[in-house]
Amino acid sequence: MKKKILAPLNNFKFPIVYMYYVYVLQSKKDKERYVGYTKNLKLRFEQHGKGLVKSTRDRRPLKLIYYEACINQQDATHREKYLKTYHGSMFIKNRLKSYLTG
Repeated sequence: MKKKILAPLNNFKFPIVYMYYVYVLQSKKDKERYVGYTKNLKLRFEQHGKGLVKSTRDRRPLKLIYYEACINQQDATHREKYLKTYHGSMFIKNRLKSYLTG
């Protein structure tokens, strides 16, 4: 039996794909959720944590409880709007059922 020789990935160029993230934060203070979208999830979470985002400033500390990645901005904004609806809220509640109920 011959051994299969795999080509190294040294010269393989991965395509650069910029993602948009739809995220859900939960306030540790009042347990309420906040839904948003961003191109840079790490930076945006830091901004929320430092109180630089007016809508979450008084609800800190916050924790990131869910996020999704989208290839384009339009998909991300549509998903954000959906998650802010009653049905979207129920989706998050069901998706994170064991997490949210402890």
